[in-house]
Amino acid sequence: MAKKKDEGTALRDEIERLRDEIRRHERLYYVDARPEISDYDFDQLMRRLGDLEREHPELQSPESPTVRVGGQRLAKGEKFKPAPHDPPMLSIENAYSLEELGEWEARVRKGLGTDAVDYSVDLKIDGLSVDLLYEGGRLVRGATRGDGVTGDDVTQNVRTVRALPLKIAFEKKLRVRGEIYLDKEQFLRLNDELAEEGQDPFVNPRNAAAGALRLKDSAEVAKMKLRAFTYQIVEMEGQTLAAQHEIYEKLASLGFPVNPARAHCRSLDEVQEFVEKWQQKRHELAFEIDGIVVKVDRFDRQRQLGATSKFPRWAIAYKYPPEAALTVVREITFQVGRTGAITPVANFDPVFIGGSTVRRATLHNFEELARKDIRVGDTVSVEKGGDVIPKVTEVIADRRPKKTVPVSPPEACPECGSPVVRDEDEVAWRCSNEQCPAKLREAVLHFGGRKAMDVEGIGDKAVALFFEKGLVRDFSDLYTLRREDLVALEGWGELSADKLLAQLEASKTKSLERLVFALGIRHVGERAAKLLAERFESLERLMEATEDELVGVPDIGPVVAASVRAHFADPVNRERIEKLLRAGFAPSFVKKRLGDSLAGKTFVVTGTLARYSRDEIHALIEAEGGKTSGSVSKKTSFLVAGEEAGSKLDKAKSLGVPVISENELLAMIGK
Repeated sequence: MAKKKDEGTALRDEIERLRDEIRRHERLYYVDARPEISDYDFDQLMRRLGDLEREHPELQSPESPTVRVGGQRLAKGEKFKPAPHDPPMLSIENAYSLEELGEWEARVRKGLGTDAVDYSVDLKIDGLSVDLLYEGGRLVRGATRGDGVTGDDVTQNVRTVRALPLKIAFEKKLRVRGEIYLDKEQFLRLNDELAEEGQDPFVNPRNAAAGALRLKDSAEVAKMKLRAFTYQIVEMEGQTLAAQHEIYEKLASLGFPVNPARAHCRSLDEVQEFVEKWQQKRHELAFEIDGIVVKVDRFDRQRQLGATSKFPRWAIAYKYPPEAALTVVREITFQVGRTGAITPVANFDPVFIGGSTVRRATLHNFEELARKDIRVGDTVSVEKGGDVIPKVTEVIADRRPKKTVPVSPPEACPECGSPVVRDEDEVAWRCSNEQCPAKLREAVLHFGGRKAMDVEGIGDKAVALFFEKGLVRDFSDLYTLRREDLVALEGWGELSADKLLAQLEASKTKSLERLVFALGIRHVGERAAKLLAERFESLERLMEATEDELVGVPDIGPVVAASVRAHFADPVNRERIEKLLRAGFAPSFVKKRLGDSLAGKTFVVTGTLARYSRDEIHALIEAEGGKTSGSVSKKTSFLVAGEEAGSKLDKAKSLGVPVISENELLAMIGK
């Protein structure tokens, strides 16, 4: 009996030793940036701990490092729980020049009645704000900012962020705020993977981090390798700190990640030196920043200054302007999209902007090209939208070489040589050949995309290979792919082949609205596809609908109706659909109408909501009989405004359209 007890004690001791050792290495790697062991050795420690915990489930702990790999998943239809913030997580006022920064500092000195003011400054990380609650030394809640008053409880996702401690040496209540972000390397890796799958890339790292924290499967969140910095202690039971610079020291002592690029400044001149220093060095960082946060250092002075309804008076964010560089356009090429639309692309001398080298930028359409009058040989200014997506912003007219000529749309498709046409009421020029290889390839990518059939493995390289080997001529051929043909492809194996075939099989029962969108009918986006699915309830009925019946669907106008009718009247399109049906397609349709509380009302949603995604709130409105629109007009009943609402909010105010919050909308439908 004593021997068994000794063995149990030894096992428990080994597990605790492994946990402590792994936590130490996590801190060295993710917080201190000075790892002591290789990734392989770290993985071996994690594997040993995981094996022991699986063999002895009675010794598992919610604070074990193994929980960071995720595994919790919300049930279908389950929402994140609301997480109230007290005090609210206020936004910070922005300054876009040193003059504006000086004006803010003058208001601070006036409000305090003294010129002797200390400031705490650090980098403004391009990430997502979070609120962390620790009790008994353990992380018990992680929440997003939301609207500042209420966020989402995303604890299971926050626990996957290895930089954040699950266990700390402070037993009383502690509330910490910080920023979760995606570093540059992971952001580029993620976008490369999305491109491979034929999906839209994230616009910037903040967008990616926000999307990650709203995923319902924590195992998927763990794969994104999010990081974090902390910067604020909201509550520390039994202890009082006097200044912001003390907060950083306390956080670091407790094992929290704190950005080392910070300073305690004694004057505005020192603040400006910090601002200018990091404007030059920002691209040496492993993560994106969009400015500097400046705070009055002492908390008694922060309380004296107070806050407006939106911003604290004691803090400001100095925002860096987008970086731009001059380069020379060497060629303007043309890309052919799914609908045949031809997009001009500027190819220029490589130029280093925003931490990376760029060589090309889309010019969107020929009307935009003509408006900016961009020509081959022109010197142009290129910048990165959101510090990520390159765009040509200006032509330097006095550097234009002689004998340059405006660029005109091609007369023939650059892919197949067919004539190029343009409808009178459209900007885009299009290839007239419905069998254009470029159009067919893009149609396959669209069909397998995230918002359509959501088939993993349908990316640019895979589709190009399928076409090259003659395995696929259009999207319906995806369902004739054979395992032996896939395994024989370069870079493919049994696992990747089986995964693709399983995904294709699963797509056969996706919703009717997804299938209608996936078909790539011109002018039919996600919303129109949903309206058509709700009205006709089956693919067969939709295919046989007359133009008058189509126009009779609310918000489906004559242009969309004519396009739908023409699509289904085309024998080639009908044959593709018949092939899908023969392959076993049985798209599901479920009526989602729950009530009539919003009947007769039209809503526009803008900004970032706290409790629902944009798609979810649209579905909720429509389920209660309301309509949703993408633009504000006099016919709009309400604008639902979330965080960072932009021009739509301004337009709603100018038109007298009532503006409501997400919570007010939910109250209207009894939620």
